[in-house]
Amino acid sequence: MPKARAGKRPERREGRAGGILFNTGAGQHILKNPLVVNSIIDKAALRRTDVILEVGPGTGNLTVKMLEKVKKVIACEIDPRLVGELQKRVQGTCLANKLEIKVGDILKTDLPFFDACVANLPYQISSPFVFKLLLHRPFFRCAILMFQREFALRLVAKPGSKLYCRLSINTQLLARVDHLMKVGKNNFKPPPKVESSVVRIEPKNPPPPINFQEWDGLVRIAFVRKNKTLSAAFKSSAVEQLLDHNYRIHCSLHNTEIPENFKITEKIQTVLKDTGYSDKRARSMDIDDFIRLLHGFNSEGIHFS
Repeated sequence: MPKARAGKRPERREGRAGGILFNTGAGQHILKNPLVVNSIIDKAALRRTDVILEVGPGTGNLTVKMLEKVKKVIACEIDPRLVGELQKRVQGTCLANKLEIKVGDILKTDLPFFDACVANLPYQISSPFVFKLLLHRPFFRCAILMFQREFALRLVAKPGSKLYCRLSINTQLLARVDHLMKVGKNNFKPPPKVESSVVRIEPKNPPPPINFQEWDGLVRIAFVRKNKTLSAAFKSSAVEQLLDHNYRIHCSLHNTEIPENFKITEKIQTVLKDTGYSDKRARSMDIDDFIRLLHGFNSEGIHFS
């Protein structure tokens, strides 16, 4: 999580839950509307045998409702004060033995086994947590997650959309993603400055037969300036140096001789031309386009990781 600047504390607003001062700088916005809580649980289609992973349970409004419906909830919380509130809420009830609380930073923790993930996430960890989830094994059934509205719309954006970006195509490569509902800021205590949305993420199982590091290396280059043609995007000196270095390693490993007059620029542009993507722009390319382009580069010994 981002650190506060020296001499300044993260912005805080007070919301009453046993006198707790919620730290909005750490993304503490408690979902207070029971109708929204119930709607999220309905959309998760929970089963009695499920083990549920929840990140950022807060004071437990969502947690308690899920405990009534599933075998177990593993709640991951970084704030010891909220851990205490959650423990007090179930203490002495029949739900207590179905709750496991893990204290710490979820991004620095190995994920446990779980069937589904249901969470009102701290928004600043949205992107790294999504990819931690999608690269987790064994596969889980689905995730129902609350995000900042714009982030949610980026997840589901399609080629040609203004919001279409590296996040969109990487997520959609690994999962089916659906926007389920909008959630207004007044449904939280304290209210955040932005509107929110609930998204369903269902991992593709089996996953596509693609080296994700290779894929992400290509997509990263293409989307740095998504409105540029790929021909222009690949003329960056930093990109050419990286691909030249990788190409020479590939040739060394495969005992392939490199001509004295070899220039990586010419080889890159030849691949782009031969695959038909030289004048294409990342903003309008879909997953199949990038798979074909990656195959074109790899077949010529050009790699991105």
